[in-house]
Amino acid sequence: MSKTLLHLSGLTKAYPGVIANDDVSFDIGAGEIHALLGENGAGKSTLVKMIYGLVRPDHGTMLLAGDNFTPAEPRAARAAGVAMVFQHFSLFEALSVAENIALGMENPPKANALSTGITDVSQAYGLPLDPERLVGDLSAGERQRVEIIRCLLQKPKLLIMDEPTSVLTPQEVTTLFTTLRKLKADGTSILYISHKLEEIRTLCETATILRGGKKVATCDPREKSARELAEMMVGGTLNSAKLQKTTLGEVVLKVSDLSLPPQSAFGTSLKSISFQLYKGEVLGIGGVAGNGQDELLACLSGEVRTAADAIQLNGVSLGHMPPNTRRALGVLAAPEERLGHAAAPDMTLTENAMLTAMTRKNLSHSGFLDWPRAEAYAKLVIDQFDVRTPGPHSAARSLSGGNLQKFVIGREVLQDPEVLIVNQPTWGVDAAAAADIRQALLDLASRGAAVIVISQDLDELMEISTNFAALNAGRLSDARPMAELSLDEIGLLLGGADAAA
Repeated sequence: MSKTLLHLSGLTKAYPGVIANDDVSFDIGAGEIHALLGENGAGKSTLVKMIYGLVRPDHGTMLLAGDNFTPAEPRAARAAGVAMVFQHFSLFEALSVAENIALGMENPPKANALSTGITDVSQAYGLPLDPERLVGDLSAGERQRVEIIRCLLQKPKLLIMDEPTSVLTPQEVTTLFTTLRKLKADGTSILYISHKLEEIRTLCETATILRGGKKVATCDPREKSARELAEMMVGGTLNSAKLQKTTLGEVVLKVSDLSLPPQSAFGTSLKSISFQLYKGEVLGIGGVAGNGQDELLACLSGEVRTAADAIQLNGVSLGHMPPNTRRALGVLAAPEERLGHAAAPDMTLTENAMLTAMTRKNLSHSGFLDWPRAEAYAKLVIDQFDVRTPGPHSAARSLSGGNLQKFVIGREVLQDPEVLIVNQPTWGVDAAAAADIRQALLDLASRGAAVIVISQDLDELMEISTNFAALNAGRLSDARPMAELSLDEIGLLLGGADAAA
């Protein structure tokens, strides 16, 4: 047994109407990679925030290297030796790597010394990075290196990582794991949060599992299957998505030579994208973040207009049409950012249902909004997609990420689209909710709809896709049957290898 670095005893944190953490106790050993697992809403985020000084516990104690540990703010946690790499990067695109790292340090060294330190640390841990490059020019994987190196320059005793591989290619994941194992060998402890259970089994030696705010188990994940870990998280049997054999129908959506200039200073241009989508098909489009996913969805949904003939639905040109016109014709979309783009945070679920379903679900008559009918539709989505919420009058921002995602996907699926485009349908969603969402997409395709799933989760794409194409630097590879591709081939395509090769 390794010496204990962090000891948590009876940590409890309550908010109005909910106990986020209830008497949570466990230890993280020195030089240990320790997984923290749980469904959305299980209490992982609150627990990590208490360790990092973002939230004060109501009850309980923490000991770091044997000393009382009560950080009042992240600055105090960092000074004590606790660093954190968040799921969503906090970087300024117009600044250099070195400038971004300096902003995250209490007392940054002079510019030359900082650049030398960045270079030395990046080389020592296999994370090559040029301190002078603009962050806006970096790939998602390189941006994550900036966050990690900013932490490593502080020589942390404990490094907390939240969903660290969600934006990485398989090759970049391998590099990251090599780095984390080197940190472990050097004595750094790592608290690793991820919904990717095979990664947990590969990397971690201990896993603490939360359910409903309580610790329900501690185990060696290497001795469990991914399904066993998932069922410990949900407290019951996990249903896997079941792909039904479907014969593809005729072409329903045709995209021809679709190009788009960058929409912002660090935006990605789309370059001559062409593909055909068939009825009953699930086309998986993979790509590391920042390679044109948002731009492609915006063009297909109508948020950004294109040449009329660049996008055709059943032979009808619609590249010039706005979103509501496309929705009336059957082209629906669910963007990646669920809170603020897919749903209005301060609006109720009923109001959010009205926003996208008004036309296809007949939620207005003679210019008047039919609120009782909209509420009934919101209730239908809540019931059929097991959305955990008090009811349709709850504000979107009051839902957990996984429950809001189920509502967003359900709201679109139940409108019976001819084409549905979804971006990151299960990002940050627990195993049970992810399985439900994937099954809903497969069921939709089995009923004859055509589905495009844009995702950085390769396990997800391999599970549900009929065909696969990779998006790299705004170019889309030729679509190929998913069953014929290996994980290595997919990784190479994501990195920009010629599809024909």
